[in-house]
Amino acid sequence: MRLTVFIAILLSIAALASGQSWTKRYLYLSMPDGAQQEGRSDPPGIMIFDIDNGHKFVRRIEVPIFTEGLRGFAGSVKTHRVYFSSTNRRLGAFDLETEKVVWEKTYEVGCDRSSITMDGKRIYVPTGWWYSGEDSGYLIVNADNGELIKRVQVGPQAHNSIVSLDGRWMYLGTRTMLSIYETATDRLIRQIKDVGERGIFPYTMDSRNRIGYICLGDHVGFDVVDLQAGKVLHRVFAGDQPIPHRTHGSALTPDETELWISDQVGRKLFIYDATKMPPAPKGHVELSQGGHGWVCFSLDGRYAWSHAPEVFDAKTKKLVATLKDGNGKPVSGSKYIEVHFRDGKVVQMGNEFGLGRK
Repeated sequence: MRLTVFIAILLSIAALASGQSWTKRYLYLSMPDGAQQEGRSDPPGIMIFDIDNGHKFVRRIEVPIFTEGLRGFAGSVKTHRVYFSSTNRRLGAFDLETEKVVWEKTYEVGCDRSSITMDGKRIYVPTGWWYSGEDSGYLIVNADNGELIKRVQVGPQAHNSIVSLDGRWMYLGTRTMLSIYETATDRLIRQIKDVGERGIFPYTMDSRNRIGYICLGDHVGFDVVDLQAGKVLHRVFAGDQPIPHRTHGSALTPDETELWISDQVGRKLFIYDATKMPPAPKGHVELSQGGHGWVCFSLDGRYAWSHAPEVFDAKTKKLVATLKDGNGKPVSGSKYIEVHFRDGKVVQMGNEFGLGRK
């Protein structure tokens, strides 16, 4: 019996003996990913993996509407829901406790990777990297019922939005620009231009909202951005020589000591020492496949997940598990989230993005 499983059993027995409920940690992977063919498994829906039992496949919740392909998968512990956006311009809410779609709406332009306020009341929905119209930007949507509250024009190809973990700010990436809004007032605070080379791709930031790490669009690497001064501090390229294809995925370990970035074409995750400025290379891990590109960490910082089936121990960099469906086929995607349950209730959730939590 593996040591981790043995420890989990002992802790569970101790919890039962003391009358306490045991918290179960799961990885919820939506399927299919609208941005990659690799790692797909039918039928469409949500695949659940037991984090504390070697990431073993638990079961699948069939959600037929997911067949449109998912573009985002944001969650709220306040509402115990995940909010999915699809390739077909659809946004919806799925209740994790009842396992039912609560509502779904189709919007005129589109819905890319969204984020939700900490109180679970409003969703910020980018209009999509595919849309370059003058009115490109984001929608503010009522998280309770999907009704449109406001549409805000920002700039072309609005792609990823992130609500900071302290709930104060909403970040929005458009073509070579990062915009920062105050969530309490929806007031534009700052716009940082000429970042990310060509088209702003995924990004992350530390827990104090001081430093952002923005993926490059023409090379494997990232820009280091002072979020408060609104300027680029450093541009870091991976490898001995610049690698001429885009980066899609950046994540800080929860303790903010390392930055990992995705090289999906090269099938690697590059790792940097984030305690140094600029971050210094520490090595890389190999992936079995390409794909959309993504990287994120478990809330406790122990596991690293990406757009590939491999699960790595974030400290040792060793491969510790492979995500597989009920038939033993490796599966993967870039739209997933960590969910903790106790007595059938959602008690904690992670984030699509690998945000610093120090």
